[in-house]
Amino acid sequence: MLICTVCGKENDERNLPWRCGCGGPLSPVFEGAEPMNRHRVNPSEQGMWRYATSLPPGPAFKRITMGEGWTPLVRQDWGETEIFLKLDYTCPTGSYKDRGMAYLVSIIHSLGVREVIEDSSGNAGASMAAYSARAGIKCRVFVPEYTSAGKCVQITSSGAELVRIPGTREDTTRAAEKAAESTYYASHNWSPWFAHGVKTFAFEIWEQLGFEAPDALLLPAGQGSLVIGCYLAFSELLESGEIQQLPKLYALQPENCAPLVKAFEKDSPCPEKILKKETIAEGISSAEPVRGREVLKAVRESGGAVLSFSEQEIWDGFLKLCRLGYYVEPTSAIAAAAADRLFRTGTLRSGTKTAAILTGSGLKAGDKILSLLSDPPRGK
Repeated sequence: MLICTVCGKENDERNLPWRCGCGGPLSPVFEGAEPMNRHRVNPSEQGMWRYATSLPPGPAFKRITMGEGWTPLVRQDWGETEIFLKLDYTCPTGSYKDRGMAYLVSIIHSLGVREVIEDSSGNAGASMAAYSARAGIKCRVFVPEYTSAGKCVQITSSGAELVRIPGTREDTTRAAEKAAESTYYASHNWSPWFAHGVKTFAFEIWEQLGFEAPDALLLPAGQGSLVIGCYLAFSELLESGEIQQLPKLYALQPENCAPLVKAFEKDSPCPEKILKKETIAEGISSAEPVRGREVLKAVRESGGAVLSFSEQEIWDGFLKLCRLGYYVEPTSAIAAAAADRLFRTGTLRSGTKTAAILTGSGLKAGDKILSLLSDPPRGK
């Protein structure tokens, strides 16, 4: 059963709703399940599935998997302090999206879906194309015209149909929703299951730190699935007594597209309407986050913040990570920009156990990176 996060109406998942009739996003009903604790971790399972008992009990399903998860957590010197970097760009298709997609595709395949439409800035589309191919699902992916060539090549190489849409990321979503009037809309942003797959990265950090939570997490945020996933995971661990308080969640957005920042600053429960500009952080260029209420609630309850960063700050973060050996796409580099600012200003002090997720591989964005090396962003 799925429940609307806005009006509370129950929806039968067998009817394949992708959102409530009121327009609100859906979440799975998760009754009677014991929250995650160290005794429920199954070390014999591969990757993210070691936490399978924490996934909502939907229909019986065959796992559509490529071994996603259990990515490295690297202790990295950072000036006068250190940070833990979660290398989720080492997932099978090169981004953290594989966690959510493995679970999402497993569920919809079990419900009989054999054809889907997805819209994406690139990484989710590449992941959906790969997992759909593995499941035998016909897939059509809508992307903005500006999407990096490497991601588009991934999508088509998996056998999916690629549809480029001129204009903004939001124009791409509207085109996909129109096309999905006759085909199942498997949007990872609207999916009730996607964030539960994503939350496994937070469980991994907890386990890799010796079953301890970090004090703070730095999370790139467009639609905000990383923030929601973190909140879900650490809320379970808090409920089970494994941790004593939630880590502070820092949701990170580019100044050129920061609807959550404006809402956070105004203490508004909903994302603000904005006029977005082009950003090198294409993976989080989302002006209309559909689960924005959930993201803002999670950040506030954790005692964290929503922050924005200039194009030059993001680019400087990219170069810093590259010089340390981490070749990520510019979207991921916003975490480095955040670490620099938060340690410099004393918001995070030396000795604070801070973790950041690096979300996507630089190999996906070679064309954009080459262009930026020739003409980098300037000015704060």
